[in-house]
Amino acid sequence: MRRTVAFLIPVLLAAVLPALPASAAPEPPSSPDWTVSGDVIRWTTSTPMPLLDAGVEFWEGDRFLGRAQESANLRTFTLKAALTDPAALQVRSAGKRLDVVQPPAAGLSVPELPASQPPADVDPGTPGPYATGTGEYALDPIKLPEYAAPIEMEAVVVAPKGAPGKRPLVLFLHGRHFTCYSKSDPNRILMSWPCPSGSTAVPSHQGYLKAQQLLASQGYLTVSISANGVNAQDAMTADAGAQGRSSLVRHHLAKWADWSSGRGTVPAAVQSAPAADMTKVLLVGHSRGGEGVNRAATDSLTPPPGDTGFSGPVRWNIRGDVLIGPTIFGHNPAPDVPSVTFLPGCDGDVSDLQGQIFVDQTRGLSRGDALHSALYMVGANHNYFNSEWTPGQAQAPAFDDFWPGQQPDPLCTPGAPTRLTADQQQAMGATYVAASARLFLGRDESVLPLLDGSGVRAPSADPARVLSHAIGGDRRPFVVPDGATQVSGSARICQQTSRDAAAACSTTRSPHFVGFRGAVAQPERLSVALKWSAAGQAGVITPSAPVSLNGSRDLALRLAVPPNAAATRFGVSVTDHSGQKRELGSVSVTGLPGSDRTSSLWAQEVRVPLPSGVGRVASLELVPSSAAGEAWLIDAYGWDKGLVPVVPTRLARVDAVVTAVDEGDSGTQTHNIVVTATGNGTRVIRLFYNEPGNKPATRLVTLKPGEHRAEVPVTYTGNTKWSGDVRHPVSVLAISNAVVGSATGGLLVRNDDAAPEVTVTPVADSVVEGGALKWRLTLSEPVDSPVTLGGVPVVPASGTELSTTDVDAEWLLRNSGEEALPSRPLSATQLGFYAFIRAGETSVEFEVPTVADAETEGEEQVRLKFEGISPTGTDFEVIGKVGEAA
Repeated sequence: MRRTVAFLIPVLLAAVLPALPASAAPEPPSSPDWTVSGDVIRWTTSTPMPLLDAGVEFWEGDRFLGRAQESANLRTFTLKAALTDPAALQVRSAGKRLDVVQPPAAGLSVPELPASQPPADVDPGTPGPYATGTGEYALDPIKLPEYAAPIEMEAVVVAPKGAPGKRPLVLFLHGRHFTCYSKSDPNRILMSWPCPSGSTAVPSHQGYLKAQQLLASQGYLTVSISANGVNAQDAMTADAGAQGRSSLVRHHLAKWADWSSGRGTVPAAVQSAPAADMTKVLLVGHSRGGEGVNRAATDSLTPPPGDTGFSGPVRWNIRGDVLIGPTIFGHNPAPDVPSVTFLPGCDGDVSDLQGQIFVDQTRGLSRGDALHSALYMVGANHNYFNSEWTPGQAQAPAFDDFWPGQQPDPLCTPGAPTRLTADQQQAMGATYVAASARLFLGRDESVLPLLDGSGVRAPSADPARVLSHAIGGDRRPFVVPDGATQVSGSARICQQTSRDAAAACSTTRSPHFVGFRGAVAQPERLSVALKWSAAGQAGVITPSAPVSLNGSRDLALRLAVPPNAAATRFGVSVTDHSGQKRELGSVSVTGLPGSDRTSSLWAQEVRVPLPSGVGRVASLELVPSSAAGEAWLIDAYGWDKGLVPVVPTRLARVDAVVTAVDEGDSGTQTHNIVVTATGNGTRVIRLFYNEPGNKPATRLVTLKPGEHRAEVPVTYTGNTKWSGDVRHPVSVLAISNAVVGSATGGLLVRNDDAAPEVTVTPVADSVVEGGALKWRLTLSEPVDSPVTLGGVPVVPASGTELSTTDVDAEWLLRNSGEEALPSRPLSATQLGFYAFIRAGETSVEFEVPTVADAETEGEEQVRLKFEGISPTGTDFEVIGKVGEAA
């Protein structure tokens, strides 16, 4: 029998994923299986991968190919990208390799904790005077561009009772997590929205109740919103859902603005709470939620172009962001919105601690008045800040994210003396969120020393070790390394993200050296590396011009030494513009606890007093007292106590635009990739794109007054053969006088040719045990891109179904991640497989290998349901029959 099927009807599948044991996540795979068919690249693992906020990335050596999309069973990851060397393929996430198992750390003893710091004058972790009440609301869902299913408008509210007047509002946004689970079947979780029948939504938004209750007791109104609808659908968006999360946040803020002014129907949970003071809003985002609230802050100050799903007026003032283990794929912080970023020292998800970019990348973009603080939290992982992602506390399956299944780690393995428990981590998190609220919403500078590098602790967070550094506030830039900075002695200018070992700052994992995905170079990102072989070998750093430090109390340095390094002391001196040298004193820096799996090369803030009379300073000298060693100076500032008013500069907004064009039937065409910009001043940006042959390229662009776009030409050729859509990407970074909204765009060349028909021909659809069931899939004509179909077993309409012990065990393991025993029907497994017809070819055979056994079972059947992946629209089934061996 022959059956002909045309690609016509799009099919939206809900992803059904295997549940994670409460005690551990699945082990990262040790033996990846690559399939490359034209520009479709797939990586299949023998066991499921945990869902990562940092995403699964494909690299060709040192060339970033893109973020891959996970399959239903979290075992297959797919990406469309041009590839030249399949042997160089790698899988990474936040800088760590996923396709190899790291060897055990050699000879590493348990690192020592940093010394406990003296207590601060105030402790923001102490509960306040108010009783609290908790309630929830669920409003009509909203529609957002790029998201097929509506997004829920649901939240949990924790409010103070009896607090007078309008109260400052703190809004929480969780990160990317699986969205649904089955209460009756612990082996099933889902990445879909809305949750299908028989499953329950994961209440990730309820995971910050401890922090909400602390804040509410202190008089803040708090709301934690659900983002399951974004999480389930953001895999195919260019910005990994940042814009969608921003729009969701702004929809909730718009509702609170209505309710605080007496408009609209007020939910019961809000009626019983004080009114919100919308002039004082703090956003708290965890993981991808951090990137989402950052985008919401940017969008609130500079409205995004086009349709983002929210177009109402901005009736709120975002006074600050708290970013918990955040992603920042776009490297696009909001420079004029003060922020505090949590960097968990044992983060196994966003393990490169890329959230440091929320501090470092704000330099030079605006006036530099806003405080941007980073808190390095020794022994904290990624998940446990949210109780609904924590084993023993969560309603749904949960796990410890720190490198599950790998060799024991001396620093971060649960039970290690340097590792925090979940309760300790959550108490620490709540304390420092409260400190941020007190500073940004109440301008209570008594908590500032906890956040600005002054070296004190909050006793409520004990026994956690939290170190802080900051830029902005009342600081005057002195040494911020750039192309005009001169060095001598033991110092050299180094490139933070260079792939050239001679030019790079270090090969050690560091939050400061996280590169922009796909960037071939970032020449503007520089530090000063110091390396000496004897005590007293000074490093001298000279900025391009003398800097006035009049009015500064101290000289503050952000200085890093290798992880686990012994205390290293540096003499600090400056030379003024007249050549007079001033000895300022000395500072000591001890390496943070680290292992080969952590990003512990992090700069600590140290200060020396500036004597009166120090005016314009021309150079900085650092003199190490140890016999040999190395260190890195990130920057140096004149520092004074307190904050300065932050008046947001009306920065130009820059967005990379996605432009779609049809391929056409013939001829060569050229279109431009467009980056748009607002503002009339001089704005400097850097573009990253591919030249012909997919060669990565970059260029600096200066937009003069009156110029509002930058363009990159792309040339392509049309024809009449079906092919997949082709995306020519562009990314943009702000260098000065600008803020980036959408960091990634490009030219989308759409296929405008009809998809081929597929003919399914049985080759051997009835065999005896030990034979291979086979079918041939044939295209009606050759095409320019691979045709990809996915198949799953379903229950036959009648007869006995083929079981796991009736098929080849290795084939079953490779395609399902499951062992054959105990024997069970194939439709009861996570079996999933693909059929590829390569570009230029017209057919392929697909087979199911069976095995002979000694049991008398009679005829058995397998029923396979196929659906088109590229192009979408195929829906057909095949049935195979297996009889007893003679």
